[in-house]
Amino acid sequence: RLYWPLTKSLQTTLLLSTGLAGYMSARCPVLHWDTLLSLTVSLFLAIAGSTILNMWYDRDIDAVMNRTHHRPLADGRVAPIEALRLGLICSILGVGMAVRMDPLYGLIVFAGWFFNVVIYTLWLKRRTAWSIVWGGFAGGMPILAGRAYGMEAVDGVGILFALAVLFWIPTHILTFAMRYFDDYQTAGIPTFPSTYGFQATRFVIAFSSVIAAMAIIAAGMLIEIQWVFIWMLAAMSAGLFLLAVVSILRPSERINFGLFKYASLYMFSAMVMVSLGGISV
Repeated sequence: RLYWPLTKSLQTTLLLSTGLAGYMSARCPVLHWDTLLSLTVSLFLAIAGSTILNMWYDRDIDAVMNRTHHRPLADGRVAPIEALRLGLICSILGVGMAVRMDPLYGLIVFAGWFFNVVIYTLWLKRRTAWSIVWGGFAGGMPILAGRAYGMEAVDGVGILFALAVLFWIPTHILTFAMRYFDDYQTAGIPTFPSTYGFQATRFVIAFSSVIAAMAIIAAGMLIEIQWVFIWMLAAMSAGLFLLAVVSILRPSERINFGLFKYASLYMFSAMVMVSLGGISV
């Protein structure tokens, strides 16, 4: 009960869905259900492990932020050594299982873990607002890994998928940084809003939304999913971009939070479209 919140289950599930969608874009899951199960377990353990280690390292930050001070590590309900052990165990099992399944797949899963834990959390998060770029690279690894495992190689479609997640990250994270601006200021964490201002941040969100949408639509067309899914992706992408533009022209807390919520829904729905399209192909 106390360990589960350490995995940030919603975030982990969203990243897991991208990895499964990447695999399903290359292989029909009905014919490879046992492989899909192995993929699910290995990705979940690796993603959850890295997340737990992030929370272990950031427990001092969480303790001073209103949004996070109630987390099990921050309020002392879970001892740091317990979280460290759990994070390492999950990480080793997840990455180890991935390497055993396929060396290339395991290498990409490990790269995602390394970008997330070492480069983003341990090195850059407390130093620069640009740490989110490396966090974005980490976020793009599950879908690239899933696609590479299905194709037995890294291809252009997998890279496009990874870029879609990379450029989706600012829409998700920067809206969050604006909503909880005071919290991040209290914790001393540099963010785009605190470094470059809210208006510049909104332009970054709008620009990255366009790139993310173009990348995921292009990938969908390259794998030749049915046009109904392409049109659905285009419609959802248009909604994301319009919300980003409205946040620039008529900025408000309500629009900002709506964009944050829609960004999560957009990525999850896009993964569903890609998965269904892969099955139909």
